[in-house]
Amino acid sequence: QVQLVESGGGLVQPGGSLRLSCAASGSIFSINYMGWYRQAPGKQRELVAIITSGRNTDYLDSVKGRFTISRDNDKNTVYLQMNSLKPEDTAVYYCNARVRSGLGLNDYWGQGTQVTVSS
Repeated sequence: QVQLVESGGGLVQPGGSLRLSCAASGSIFSINYMGWYRQAPGKQRELVAIITSGRNTDYLDSVKGRFTISRDNDKNTVYLQMNSLKPEDTAVYYCNARVRSGLGLNDYWGQGTQVTVSS
C-alpha cells in the first residue's frame, strides 16, 4: 500500500508565500513523476505543476514565475513553493504520484490541503 501525505496549506494574505509538502510512503520501488493539482469550488481539478524523476518540470501558465516544484528522491517527497499568491490561487491542492510498487504501476493521490489567499 502506498500513501501520500500532504502538509503546509493554510490561510495567507495576497502576495504571501506558502510551501506545500507531500511525502510518499509504503512499498515503493520507484516514482516516475510527482505533481500538484488544485480544485477550486465549482471548477474542475487542474494540473498546477509536475516534476519527473529526472527533475524536468512543467507548470500551469498562470503560476509560472511564482510557483516552484521540487522533489527529494531520497525522501520520496515533492514540494511546491508558492510565492506572490493571489486570491485566485485559493483551492484545495492535491498531490499526485505515479508509483511503481509491489502492486504494479499506479497513480496515487493525497487527501488534499486547503490553500486560502485572502486579506
